[in-house]
Amino acid sequence: MKKLGFGFMRLPILTEGDFTSIDIEQVKKMVDIFMEKGFNYFDTAYPYHGEKSEEALREALVKRYPRNAFIIADKMPTIRVTGPQDYPVFFETQLERCGVEYFDYYLFHNIWKKSFAETEAYGGFDFIAEKIKEGKIKHFGFSFHDEPELLEKVLSRHPEVEFVQLQLNYLDWKSPSVRSEECYNVARKYGKDIIVMEPNKGGSLIDLPKEAERLMREYSPHSSNASWAMRYCASLEGVRIVLSGMSNIAQLKDNISFMDNLVPLNDEEKEIIEKVRDILEKDSAIGCTKCRYCTEDCPKSIPIPEYFSAFNTYQLTHNMGNAGMYYRRYANGRSLASECIKCGKCENHCPQHLEIRKLLEETAALFEKP
Repeated sequence: MKKLGFGFMRLPILTEGDFTSIDIEQVKKMVDIFMEKGFNYFDTAYPYHGEKSEEALREALVKRYPRNAFIIADKMPTIRVTGPQDYPVFFETQLERCGVEYFDYYLFHNIWKKSFAETEAYGGFDFIAEKIKEGKIKHFGFSFHDEPELLEKVLSRHPEVEFVQLQLNYLDWKSPSVRSEECYNVARKYGKDIIVMEPNKGGSLIDLPKEAERLMREYSPHSSNASWAMRYCASLEGVRIVLSGMSNIAQLKDNISFMDNLVPLNDEEKEIIEKVRDILEKDSAIGCTKCRYCTEDCPKSIPIPEYFSAFNTYQLTHNMGNAGMYYRRYANGRSLASECIKCGKCENHCPQHLEIRKLLEETAALFEKP
């Protein structure tokens, strides 16, 4: 299997702001180019494009190619499951929307602490086992955006899981909020294949600072910024597929150009990536170095570096969905940024001399809106 996967998450649309207005004719052309080049992995989910992604997949792919010519991955919308009665309803709806009788890859969508507890309580894993036995699911896994400690717990309790879909990219690799490297290491510890999502971090690794782009251009003048990000992920051991949410034919052709005959990053390219990461982190809105001195005497035990990382993620990507999700994950069971009592102990310990109390106010204003 070639390593580029077509994510049906950011498809071309006909009307700006209306994500249900999918440009199905352009999607058909993209699917044709993708398939002609020997790629065949397609990823969708129940809520994508206002619940129109699965139907677009049916129209652009399923109705136009034999079933054994492509691979479909779909996801159970765990956030909408309220009890065991919901699993068969969602599953059958998805089969109908996609126009298929089985899924090659099927995932629990966005497993985190709360959804994992609910999935176990509702018998979700038993439901999957039943569908595997019926032949309606060929390979089973889950997508994951939480802490590596939870990932370890899930994989240790459910060895039947075959693969994990992780957010991996060179910027999040060392991020204290995403903790990509640690999650990757846990998945590899358990011998699981990895599907990569957000290799370009929602497009934020495409429009780079001039200093960072210069480093890449000097080494390889004709390589796109996307190629560096995608090849970084594809070069990791155990990565089976790197998903790309391609929005037009130009993006598709660019991805195919370097993923068709994939060349892993060499040592010099890896060093350049490290320098680019340093530039991006230096340009972050909050210059936190994650030393954690600020948390040592905090009477409210506020996870300050994690909150600042989520704030920086938003400033870099302008994507409240991901940044807000990370903030909520770290706020779970911990004090909110707004619960700072302004004692100032954190600022006394900060080597960067950050105005932490003020920055926590800004973080709360960003993420704790009513």
